[in-house]
Amino acid sequence: MEIYNQRPINTVQSSRRRDNFQDTALGLVSTASFPAIVGTADMMLKSAGVHLVGYEKIGSGHCTAIIRGGIADVRLAVESGVQTAEQFGQLISSLVIPRPYPNLEIVLPIANRMSKLMQEGSYSRLSNLAIGLVETRGFPAMVGACDAMLKAADVQLGAYEKIGAGLCTAIIRGSVANVAVAVEAGMYEAERIGELNSVMVIPRPLDELEQTLPIASCWIEQRQPLNLPINVKEQVAELEVLELPQKKQVAEPEVLELPQKEQVAEPEVLELPDLAQLPAKIPEELWKDE
Repeated sequence: MEIYNQRPINTVQSSRRRDNFQDTALGLVSTASFPAIVGTADMMLKSAGVHLVGYEKIGSGHCTAIIRGGIADVRLAVESGVQTAEQFGQLISSLVIPRPYPNLEIVLPIANRMSKLMQEGSYSRLSNLAIGLVETRGFPAMVGACDAMLKAADVQLGAYEKIGAGLCTAIIRGSVANVAVAVEAGMYEAERIGELNSVMVIPRPLDELEQTLPIASCWIEQRQPLNLPINVKEQVAELEVLELPQKKQVAEPEVLELPQKEQVAEPEVLELPDLAQLPAKIPEELWKDE
């Protein structure tokens, strides 16, 4: 029995992991704004076949997007991200590490994040909604911007993010047109109250970008119990058929015979005497003359 060929399971799994990431690279782009890093990450995901590991926020407004993929893809994605960050005027630094040493992956939360993405997938029910980000310096300005955005268009406040140096970012969701209108209203309100730092509108975010954004608990989809008026588990008693009392048979109405009217005797015809045969009345004058 050859025992020397057997290896521990942990050693096999770690070797497979090294084989999976042997020809990959790490890409990092750092900006001085959270909306800028979200827009940069969105551009890197859409420009090459890379995976977004996540963000690293170290304070003072510095945010770093970390991507993983093939060496050529990572180089192309980082180049696109640098150009995007320079357009925003928020670029701090960038880095590409081909074939990172395994010890680096153990210290940094990179491999765990990649394995989690592979297991859970990257589907999100909010991917069909646009993203709007308004970053202010100062919390009151951000709250005022949120109120103005919610009143200006049909959008929802998803969450807010703090990255230090007094920078706060409000994240809204909605259709592209509504998000654009709301962000414009939030800009004016933030400038009126305090200081506006940066804004960003992402029309069609990818699924992987959704996994890295903060989300409020009200947006988390949970199964709600179905409230029914009747408990389905309890057996409902069968309805008893109530027999209504039969109606009493009504006696048929008797036909009353009305008494017949007495026959009226026919009137007798009286015969009057003939006037010609009656004696004529002699006037009194003739009697006096005689």
